[in-house]
Amino acid sequence: MPTLICDCNKTMPLDPAKLGAALGEPGLPLHSSLCRREAASFQQAIQSGEEVVVACTQEKRLFAEVGSQTEGAVSPVHFVNIRETGGWSRDAREAMPKIAALLAAARLPEPEPVPTVTYKSGGRVLIIGPMQDAERAASMVEDVLDVTLFSTGGAGAQERKYPVVSGRIDSLTGWLGAFQFAWTPTNPIDLDLCTRCNACVAVCPEGAIGLDYQIDMDRCKGHRACVKVCEAAGAIDFQREAQGQTDNFDLVLDLRETPAFAQHAPPQGYLRWDGRDLPTLLKLRELVGEFEKPKFFVYKQKLCAHSRNEKIGCNACVEICSAEAISSEPSRQQIKVNPNLCVGCGACTTVCPTGALTYTYPRAGDQGLKLRTLLASYLQAGGREPAILFHSQEAGQALVEDLGRTARLGRAQGVPANVIPVALWHTASTGVDLWLSAIAFGARQVVVLTTGEEAPQYLSGLKAQMAVAQAILSGLGYAGVHFELLQAQSALALDQALQSLRGTRQQGPKEPAKFAVAAEKRATLEFALEHLIALAPARPDAIDLPPQGSPFGTIAVDKDRCTLCMSCVSACPSSALQDNPLAPQLRFIEKNCVQCGLCATTCPENAITLQPRLLLTPERREPRVLNETKPYGCVRCGKPFGTLKAVEAMLGKLSGHAMFQGAALERLKMCSDCRVIDIYSAQDEAKISDVR
Repeated sequence: MPTLICDCNKTMPLDPAKLGAALGEPGLPLHSSLCRREAASFQQAIQSGEEVVVACTQEKRLFAEVGSQTEGAVSPVHFVNIRETGGWSRDAREAMPKIAALLAAARLPEPEPVPTVTYKSGGRVLIIGPMQDAERAASMVEDVLDVTLFSTGGAGAQERKYPVVSGRIDSLTGWLGAFQFAWTPTNPIDLDLCTRCNACVAVCPEGAIGLDYQIDMDRCKGHRACVKVCEAAGAIDFQREAQGQTDNFDLVLDLRETPAFAQHAPPQGYLRWDGRDLPTLLKLRELVGEFEKPKFFVYKQKLCAHSRNEKIGCNACVEICSAEAISSEPSRQQIKVNPNLCVGCGACTTVCPTGALTYTYPRAGDQGLKLRTLLASYLQAGGREPAILFHSQEAGQALVEDLGRTARLGRAQGVPANVIPVALWHTASTGVDLWLSAIAFGARQVVVLTTGEEAPQYLSGLKAQMAVAQAILSGLGYAGVHFELLQAQSALALDQALQSLRGTRQQGPKEPAKFAVAAEKRATLEFALEHLIALAPARPDAIDLPPQGSPFGTIAVDKDRCTLCMSCVSACPSSALQDNPLAPQLRFIEKNCVQCGLCATTCPENAITLQPRLLLTPERREPRVLNETKPYGCVRCGKPFGTLKAVEAMLGKLSGHAMFQGAALERLKMCSDCRVIDIYSAQDEAKISDVR
């Protein structure tokens, strides 16, 4: 695969010999003006039929135009930024291992396509707000959109150019192409019939009617002069019964201070406008037609620890979703994810302890392959102490590039040579499984950059996950702080935060791992833990973990309370709790426990408590007995039919009941077969057949 590197008019100290050796391309040529005078080299490369890597994103559009005009250009082209991410920094000369890693990752094949979600918009827009503002917004989009106004007051223009409704908003739900709007007209004036002749305004003695053509009922004294003067149009009727109305819209533009959707990430197709932000209206104008977005998640109900028997256990995904796209369905023992509302942040997959929700854009395997390639290439090229910097591919990437340009002008130090930027759709989409995998692959630190665009619950979730991951590494004896959550909204703030990492030192495994990240979250965690534990400086029996967000742990059973009813076994979604078909035993496999809490919620005796931890002994994978008791044998035939504790508890609770006295209480000590025999053989009890 040919690689084309350019030092951008000699502004980057690239070393083609080192880069060529790292990439397996001896004699790698160095260009200085690949996008201009040396464009012929690009044309020659794309005529080869091989995939081509171009180390420039600045002129990506120009290269595309050159390619379209080049005869025989059939090579796929991959673009990668090595300038702002490494070549423009204070220690650019030491950044060759990082640049080699970025070039190596650019050679990876494109991830396979994921399923998509389709939106269809005909351009019917509802604008909600004061009349004068709504009409102003409508005038800017009416040439491409079908406008309906919902008036919240104010004075509109004399000419009525758009349908207008008003009243009380009952609900607004939906998404792009499928909004459902419900309202109840509460004003005696029907704005659809009103001709805006202003006769009612002029005749009202109390001045209760404004140019918004709404009647202030507190000021109206019931003269009804307005009704008489509007007799021809018939727009005013004080006796009209308020009936709810509904309508469907493709788009909604909200001009009010209080939005219709309170969540951090409102539905696509719902926009807010402050009267000044023209890009919002430009975006609104473009939302006509058919659109596709990736389906960002895969849900496997069998793995879900959310609910059993209509009891709620793990609720992490529902609580963290900023788009309110996830809802609980305890009757079906699952959650429900609305793909139309999902914005692809991936926070739900990050906090999911079981892997029931997995992220697909890109898939975990593709993310793992990229991380392993980056780190392996960096280390092979002689790099030391690598740090992974996860950032969003929009605001985060813009901030990294701004830092590079600022460093080029000498106003900042730039991205350090050991910090490898990795763009994500959203920074909340990675969690403890990929972070620990990165450490196992050779990273000394994982840094997540946030830029203020993230929902508050995302930051809390990331911090909780980092606390768990850090507790594991610290417990294994790896010195230093391996996980950092950086918050920056300017290039200088990012520069200061990255430079503060220079003085820190982290310890990692002596040898990098080579495992492939699996599609299943728990499997990936096991691979990473096996490698980290095998090379760990310390091997305690167990590591205590923070209670929030821990995917590992044990449970404690109060043996005095537990009757071995086995309700917890039927509720456990991960088979961590098991019974023994040969003896009254409650057994537990700690490796399977996800700390969802369903066992504790289900237990009728409140005998179970959660204990977050990571057990490192072999017993972690082996069943162990948490509680056991003697079987209770039938007093008639001797066959075991329950546990001693359960039967004794039942007898204790029912001994005072009028229905369970004498022989009836004694039958509770029998198995089901003997109980029936005893009932039918009893001579002192009335039978239904004896009733005449």
